[in-house]
Amino acid sequence: MSSTFSGDETAPFFGFLGAAAALVFSCMGAAYGTAKSGVGVASMGVMRPELVMKSIVPVVMAGVLGIYGLIIAVIISTGINPKTKSYYLFDGYAHLSSGLACGLAGLSAGMAIGIVGDAGVRANAQQPKLFVGMILILIFAEALALYGLIVGIILSSRAGQSRAE
Repeated sequence: MSSTFSGDETAPFFGFLGAAAALVFSCMGAAYGTAKSGVGVASMGVMRPELVMKSIVPVVMAGVLGIYGLIIAVIISTGINPKTKSYYLFDGYAHLSSGLACGLAGLSAGMAIGIVGDAGVRANAQQPKLFVGMILILIFAEALALYGLIVGIILSSRAGQSRAE
């Protein structure tokens, strides 16, 4: 039985696992952040309906987390093509670590955005001066996911550098 595949046979498994991890964990963070802060917006809307549109900022910021995971998943999946270029375990592990870095950073950022968003919009309904502080905290929470995206891009760019061809 002859095979035209050059590289490690199991390496693409780890690469595709990294792509899936990036998307799944980032979307879990986005979903949690959207749901948790959405509950706060709904609760706040009963007391101060005029502030609802101003208070959907945490929901939008949580939704962006899923896009970060999608970007890394696309970068990883386009880098896996063992028929045209050898794909080794180093490449698979680089893609796996890339996906985990982005995905888990997105999950943790989503949790932070959800908790801050929920409490922040409720507090903003009672004291409007808290809005700027809430936005700053949300920006710092979003930055955590952005760090994961940057590290994910750097790690995925390392794939293909395992051996000189």
